[in-house]
Amino acid sequence: MIDALLAGPAGPWIAILALALVTYLCRASGVVLMSRVRLTPRVERGLRALPGSIVVATAVPTGLSAGLPGLLGLVTAAGVMALTRFELAAVLAGLGVVALGRAVGL
Repeated sequence: MIDALLAGPAGPWIAILALALVTYLCRASGVVLMSRVRLTPRVERGLRALPGSIVVATAVPTGLSAGLPGLLGLVTAAGVMALTRFELAAVLAGLGVVALGRAVGL
């Protein structure tokens, strides 16, 4: 039943609306849940560390699966971030190293 509905002409629209609903519910549930959490110093430290943890958890496996250029890009991005504390510069430097590495055949 669902397969036939999604395979029809309205399928992409149903999928988009379903994903939008799930995204909204995830964001709204975060607000509702966090309104019930007491913000102790320990919780605040954890919340401050969360964005960096998410970046590392997504970037490191992707960079390592890209071979030597990806590894060099990760190291470059980490170095630029440590020196400048500017995320965009780190991302651009890392991507530049990956692109250069692939261009020279690494």
